[in-house]
Amino acid sequence: MNIRIINLVLAAVFFCVPPVSVKAADKPTTVPVLVAPFNAGPLAGDTILMNRMIQGRHSVVLLPQETPGYIYNIREMNNPKNWGTTIFNTEDTIIQLAFRGGSNELREFLPEKIDIRFKLLYCEAWWGGGKVFITYDQNLTSLSQLQGKQVSIGLRSQSDWGVYPRLFLEYGYRITPDNTDIRHLTPVALSQQLIDGVTDVAAGSFGTEPGRNHWLIQQVVRKIEAAGKKMYYLGIEKDIVEKLNKKFGTTWMPIVLPVGTLPHQDKPLPSAINRGYKASHPDFPEDLAYHIIMAVARLGADMKKYHAIWNLWSPQLMLSGLTEENVHPGAKRAYQELGWWADRNREFPVTYPQ
Repeated sequence: MNIRIINLVLAAVFFCVPPVSVKAADKPTTVPVLVAPFNAGPLAGDTILMNRMIQGRHSVVLLPQETPGYIYNIREMNNPKNWGTTIFNTEDTIIQLAFRGGSNELREFLPEKIDIRFKLLYCEAWWGGGKVFITYDQNLTSLSQLQGKQVSIGLRSQSDWGVYPRLFLEYGYRITPDNTDIRHLTPVALSQQLIDGVTDVAAGSFGTEPGRNHWLIQQVVRKIEAAGKKMYYLGIEKDIVEKLNKKFGTTWMPIVLPVGTLPHQDKPLPSAINRGYKASHPDFPEDLAYHIIMAVARLGADMKKYHAIWNLWSPQLMLSGLTEENVHPGAKRAYQELGWWADRNREFPVTYPQ
């Protein structure tokens, strides 16, 4: 599938915002970013960021590219031609799972092992995608009841929407394609199936940040809400999250969504989050990584005015999970100059298999 670079002119039209005052760059270095499918929040948020970088004449400009999903991204970053030029959207759990690529459990999604210790630039969200499910059937109260039902989830190239639901259903609740009608669809299609009554359960999603003061309710959930029917939720219990972490060497974090976090949510909902990152190969130039972090640090607070995903932004979020071992050296240098690096150890670190 071809990757489409977001057209700069169209971005300027649709996301026209006033310039910011930063040091000018007459010939900025452009850095492609492998992001997500067209209707995904991170792609829209990064397109606006690109526009602000251009208008502010930053020395580095990120060029977001549409891709089939985060699983596609890490497989594409296994190609040496991208190592020194391209960064990508990924998650802690994707990098961890990639070390087990080619195994019986993961071959369908990650056919080959990718044992690269990618370097993290910054954390951009805590994601709950595919770790909460939505139904209109009030009699369904647990994922363990889904055997024999119709279950609509995301594509195999999508981590949160497609891969994680399959792993949690199969290895947490023994719900598999052999005993259940599991459908891999785009998020738009899976939500429409639930609205139309041709599936019993659809994957949902949300985002948050370390303080859990801001919650991002993604458009698929809003679309289901707009249908006007009472929504019920199926969550993932803490013991199941811990079971999969032990099995796969991952760092999904158990979480409980307070009442009212999601539309029609009338009781606490157990779920899990993983952390989304901008990352690169270790060969990515240090100077470029440095300038990317400095630009995002300068623009982050202002970006809150232009897209909901940036409401999650904070210095603490950018540093979430970063360590001496996993951070890109150029990013670390920027954080040190900003005076942020010493304040990084507030959440559990991102670790890679030994």
